[in-house]
Amino acid sequence: MFYQFYELNHAIMAPWRAAADAMRLAYSNPLNPLSQTYLGRTAAAGLEVFERSTRRYGKPEFGLYETIIDGEPISIDEKIVWRQPFCNLIHFERVLEKPARSDPRVLIVAPMSGHYATLLRGTVEALLPTSDIYITDWIDARMVPLTEGTFDLDDYIEYVIEILHFLGPDTHVVAVCQPAVPVLAAAAIMEGRGDALSPASMTLMGGPIDTRINPTAVNQLAKDKPIEWFRDNVVMPVPFPQPGFMRPVYPGFLQLSGFMSMNLDRHINAQKEFFDHLVKHDGDAAEKHREFYDEYLAVMDLTAEFYLQTVDVVFMQHALPKGEMMHRGERVDTHAIRKVALLTVEGENDDISGAGQTEAAQTICSNIPDHMRMHYVQPDVGHYGVFNGSRFRREIAPRITAFQREHGHKAAAVKVIKGGKTA
Repeated sequence: MFYQFYELNHAIMAPWRAAADAMRLAYSNPLNPLSQTYLGRTAAAGLEVFERSTRRYGKPEFGLYETIIDGEPISIDEKIVWRQPFCNLIHFERVLEKPARSDPRVLIVAPMSGHYATLLRGTVEALLPTSDIYITDWIDARMVPLTEGTFDLDDYIEYVIEILHFLGPDTHVVAVCQPAVPVLAAAAIMEGRGDALSPASMTLMGGPIDTRINPTAVNQLAKDKPIEWFRDNVVMPVPFPQPGFMRPVYPGFLQLSGFMSMNLDRHINAQKEFFDHLVKHDGDAAEKHREFYDEYLAVMDLTAEFYLQTVDVVFMQHALPKGEMMHRGERVDTHAIRKVALLTVEGENDDISGAGQTEAAQTICSNIPDHMRMHYVQPDVGHYGVFNGSRFRREIAPRITAFQREHGHKAAAVKVIKGGKTA
């Protein structure tokens, strides 16, 4: 009933929110003499903070319409090229006059951990000038009808394999945070099968490969509670009238409360500063606040089976680093990876995936030749800075592109038949 109560509360607040927004517009209207006074600005600021604090934030857009290549603006055509009930594959097609560029084809696997794939907008934007970018756009579970079936960690791995087959040979995969485990598992399975369409390289960024190393508060929660606690306390059915009515999910609003509680003082101070910026008419600072929280507060539901299996396999059993992970009866053997180059990236101050957790992939993938592996720690950044921000653009993104160019194959030389086997 908790999810239903949340929806009811949101519905009850709707007229108050609409009234607050109307009053904000009235107080900030230049034709209103009060808009030029401290009282008017204070009232308008308070009303906007109230409206933004009680609204539901929908899925943002990527909004990437062009990039710069060799000093020239190049248009971007965003299109869905592959569809499944729980995921769309988006291609950011660069409209090039000379389409014969040899830029690497890159699959970015976005995290399915509460936020939408648009959280990686900065990642995509930084790599677009030098790469042909595709990204997984996961679907909000509350929008998927029960008739579409279930979706768990095994399905996630299968989706990654299917997408790599769809994209073809010489594809480089980048996994940000949570998907580091399923991407590594997919690569191991494909290599174990002798699949010619296994990725040319994989870049794992801030991922929980082995959470026994420098455990964070997130890791500790999974360690302290039995799986039954998560099933009984955070899994709820989607309420009517959503398309996914009665689907068991881990609701986005619960995930958001967990995110915010980790740095509650910081978020409260951010709201106070936003109020002050509005009162002082500091438009640039206020707009930066809006942009960040429009993204941060937009969350999606996860299917219960995916969430519970991930907590159990990744955070409780540590099955992948122990060599005990199974995928539909098939053991995930990371020692089978020999031809996929491996780049791991960590942030020095990451409080989500502790130092060394991602680097553990270098240890368990012991048969990758030394010249095909690299580990990089970015100084002075936390979890978000591993895949976004100025240091990512300046320090990390060029390393990713250079690594992919160094370890790419000549796709034209690889002939492939149906099923992913070499001809």
